[in-house]
Amino acid sequence: MARLKQKKVNEILLQAFSCGATVESAARKADVTERTVYRHRADPRFQADLREMKAEMVQRASAMLTAGGLASVKTLVEMQQDASMPAAVRRRAARDVLEMSIRFRENVDLEERVRAVEERLAEPKPDPGRESK
Repeated sequence: MARLKQKKVNEILLQAFSCGATVESAARKADVTERTVYRHRADPRFQADLREMKAEMVQRASAMLTAGGLASVKTLVEMQQDASMPAAVRRRAARDVLEMSIRFRENVDLEERVRAVEERLAEPKPDPGRESK
């Protein structure tokens, strides 16, 4: 039973810290002492789990933003082309579309370059001691 409670406390603390809670707040949520929270935070396994949970949250948020991105671009393009919109709104929509497309293209280019560098670094290196003598 104590192991189950320990696991639940760990989950509550991980969730609290991944959302930016303070030690005091996390302790309250998990119904444990602050000293217990500090012990958990000092544990390398807990730290690894916390990093993993934060990374997963960032990935989910990024996926949601990406999914909403197409609709946002569509809205901007529609605003840009809608003659009933004030000129300032259409101009700003056009500027936003241009800025976003430039940033998107730069990010894609950068990702491709980083991937190429990573692939080159992952290639096996010739062993200088193995060359024919």
